[in-house]
Amino acid sequence: MRKLIFFLGPAGAGKTTLAKAWARHHGGAFLDMDTLLRPAAETIMPLAGQDPDDRDSPIYKTYCRDLGYRITMDAALENLDLGLDAVVIGPFTRELSDPLWLVNELSKIGATISDVTVRAIFVYLPNETSYQERIQARGSALDLWKLEHWQEFSPSLLRKEIQWNIAPSSILYLDNSGPPSSDKLKKLEQFILEN
Repeated sequence: MRKLIFFLGPAGAGKTTLAKAWARHHGGAFLDMDTLLRPAAETIMPLAGQDPDDRDSPIYKTYCRDLGYRITMDAALENLDLGLDAVVIGPFTRELSDPLWLVNELSKIGATISDVTVRAIFVYLPNETSYQERIQARGSALDLWKLEHWQEFSPSLLRKEIQWNIAPSSILYLDNSGPPSSDKLKKLEQFILEN
């Protein structure tokens, strides 16, 4: 059965790193919301008189956020409709709290949670300091706003509960502290393939 695998969680948690490790071994369309939206955001933000690297300000959220999720999910749904697995990466903060969001998305291709294997991995770190250290260490221009507005940004780091209408066995909360390891990959494999 085709799989829709979400790697969710705050900035700096390591969701993209884990998703890439998974995709290298198991394949599937790799759909990182940050990557897919980047060309549009780099055009839209300067047109609004803003920094093209901003990914967190209220202006970014107004002009680009929903577009990024739409682009990402349209690509995921197209792959699923072709019978391919889709690996989707992004925070999905607003979407996580809507029990019907995933059902509504799948219905766009005439699919349901009965004919698509859904796995949602919420990747997180144990505390705010861990996030700040990891975000600083990666040295990305896309993180400047986060670091310069830490007090405003840091509430987004709180662990969210996935409210989607899927079985609890389809959801994994994964503490991603420490370096990448074969144990983490093994845990992902067991969850995604054997669950």
